[in-house]
Formats: sequence, structure tokens, C-alpha cells
Amino acid sequence: MSEEKKQSTAESEEKKGEAVKASDDSTSKESATKKQSKYFRTAKGKRRAVKQVPKGLAYIQSSLNNTIVTITDVNGNVLCWSSSGNCGFRGPKKATPYAAGKVVEKLATKAQQYGVKELSVFTKGIGNGRDAAVRSLNAQGFNITSMRETTPVPHNGCRARRPRRV
Repeated sequence: MSEEKKQSTAESEEKKGEAVKASDDSTSKESATKKQSKYFRTAKGKRRAVKQVPKGLAYIQSSLNNTIVTITDVNGNVLCWSSSGNCGFRGPKKATPYAAGKVVEKLATKAQQYGVKELSVFTKGIGNGRDAAVRSLNAQGFNITSMRETTPVPHNGCRARRPRRV
């Protein structure tokens, strides 16, 4: 009987060893997936490495009809962008502050794979979504280092239209 117990304990130790090997394999698979997260597939199916960009520029263009937010690197190369039309809003809902907040939420998920932490914000336009987009950028965890208003203002350049006669 003692020999049978020795054999059964030896078998159980072998099973434990196999379980440890299997768990090691699973950790190696997890590390392999972590390595793969640094790559993404392009539209043509090619695999390209994701560059890590800690600092970036955020351009918010807010018109009376739409809000478009773009994140670029310091050189101006576009990393990701989103707009309220891209997020599924149609018609007059595209110009609302709520839509601008949703645009930034979608953009933040795209920018996470690039590792963007600090942003300089450039706002342009007179739309309602301008302030909401800046607040939402701050709420998403981006460190906003500077803000600049780049709305074009005419300095008496073109001749104004004639006044309407009503």
C-alpha cells in the first residue's frame, strides 16, 4: 500500500509541475499580448509600431454647426482626431456642448495608445462646444500646459456687405 501511495503522490507532483508550466505559458502569452499592444494595423493591413508622444497639441475648431478636435505631436503631425458628426450626432445637435464633450471622450481613448499626457490647447471659432471641449480635455486627465485663442479676427480688411433693407 505504501508503494501505491508513493506512486499517487508522484503523479500528483507531476500534475502540479504541469500546472506550473501551464501558468508560466499563460504569463508568457500575456507578456506577448502586451508586446503586441505597441503595434497597430493600418488600413492596408500592415503592422506599424505606435510612437510614444508624451507632449502634444490639441486644436479645437468650434463652428456654429460642428466641433472638430485634433491632437498632433509637437511637429504638427496628426495623431488622432474626432468630430461630433463622427460621434454620431446629426443636425443641430452637432454644435451642442454635450456633443463636444463626447468628442473629447472618444478622442481620449484614441490618444491613450500614443501615451499623450500634456497638451497645449488652441481654440478657434465661436461655437458653443469650445469651452465644453476644453473642460472635457481637463476632465479626461490631460495636463493642459497652455491655452491660446486663434480665432481669426478681421482688422477692417474686406469691405462689409450692404445693410439689408427690411
